[in-house]
Amino acid sequence: MSSTAERAADHGPDQGRVWTVAEHLDDILGHVHPLEPIELQLLEAQGCVLVEDVTVPGALPPFDNSSMDGYAVRTADVAAATEDHPAVLTVVGDIAAGSGDLPAVGPGEAARIMTGAPTPPGGQAVVPVEWTDGGLDSGPVTHMPARGSDPHGGSGRVRVFRSVKEGQHVRLRGSDADAGELALRAGTVLGAPQIGLLAALGRATVKVRPRPRVVVLSTGSELVQPGEEVGPGRIHDSNSFQLTAAAREAGAIAYRVGAVADDAATLRAAVEDQLVRADVVVTSGGVSVGAYDVVKEAMHEVHFRKLAMQPGKPQGFGRVGPEDTPLIALPGNPVSSYVSFELFVRPVIRTMLGGTDIHRTTVQAVCPEGVTSSPKDRRQFLRGWYEPATIDGPATVSPVGGAGSHLIKAMAHANALIVVPEDATEVAPGAEVDVVLLA
Repeated sequence: MSSTAERAADHGPDQGRVWTVAEHLDDILGHVHPLEPIELQLLEAQGCVLVEDVTVPGALPPFDNSSMDGYAVRTADVAAATEDHPAVLTVVGDIAAGSGDLPAVGPGEAARIMTGAPTPPGGQAVVPVEWTDGGLDSGPVTHMPARGSDPHGGSGRVRVFRSVKEGQHVRLRGSDADAGELALRAGTVLGAPQIGLLAALGRATVKVRPRPRVVVLSTGSELVQPGEEVGPGRIHDSNSFQLTAAAREAGAIAYRVGAVADDAATLRAAVEDQLVRADVVVTSGGVSVGAYDVVKEAMHEVHFRKLAMQPGKPQGFGRVGPEDTPLIALPGNPVSSYVSFELFVRPVIRTMLGGTDIHRTTVQAVCPEGVTSSPKDRRQFLRGWYEPATIDGPATVSPVGGAGSHLIKAMAHANALIVVPEDATEVAPGAEVDVVLLA
């Protein structure tokens, strides 16, 4: 829809109607699509969604190797070994991790071997060093002497006090994964273990959907940056910090812009200046019906609506700039702003990432205290503390703080949102409610 058509739509028959939460979200998501895949270096791909199946190019591990520091032996040579009657073997060499020239182990012989080192020809198992005298002609030792202090440790003889079975303490070639096996499926979110696996497979880059870039601006001439003194009528800007952190938690690359004063031209210029690095712009404040609601004054492309919800009744959405960048305008009260982010911005970020879990998990829980009052015809989202079910009882949730949209302390002590539907004006004590989990 063009900007002219969008402005006209704001003055159409739907201008004064109240939108449901679902209608507003559907309209936003209808204009948002997953970002185009790109090839990224492994660490840059952390948190991104894989868009290709990754198969194992070769066996993992690629060769038999030791899982212990000890001695590679032939099992027949140590079959009868005990602490009273140890097997005495000739040490024919040292094998460190990364070794390529391996000494063969013949009858009556052993090779000192380190964790991760390839097992030598003839070596059928590895005896941990703690089961030997470490070549010191004594009782069991706890560790091997450092190579620098004992350069001859790979020669001489060793006494072995316990037997081993064939293959014991050996990681077999392909025991983790075989060549051609599926390693990671498209749609996987790349966390630290997945990045580690890709590196082990030899992948330097991977094809993913990039993390969306989210620019956050808060509006209001009353806002002062944290660390600065507040004067009469001034407050610290919390929204831009809260929303930037929330965007990062959702998987975005988020940029926080300092608070913008209540001046339409200044806000317009700030938004246009940020579009070069934005896949989404999020503003807070300036969307209600006051004389200083600067976002409504400056951003003519944005639809401003009343939603049947509390907190967060005033909302805005539109597309701005030459690339039709989505702009989501949230209310300015801290709780309204955060709840609105969870309901409308987080799904946008998750959609752009290409993920399937775009919404927070919703569960049911018993509310022992109930809710004494909820506005008619509006869906209420109350801050709550959720406790999972135990063997002694069902999951429960309790309200935290009041319903005020300015009570940011209560939001900081909540781990869930209690949902009271539009057709309910109260919740009886002990009734079940829907709960949106925030962690």
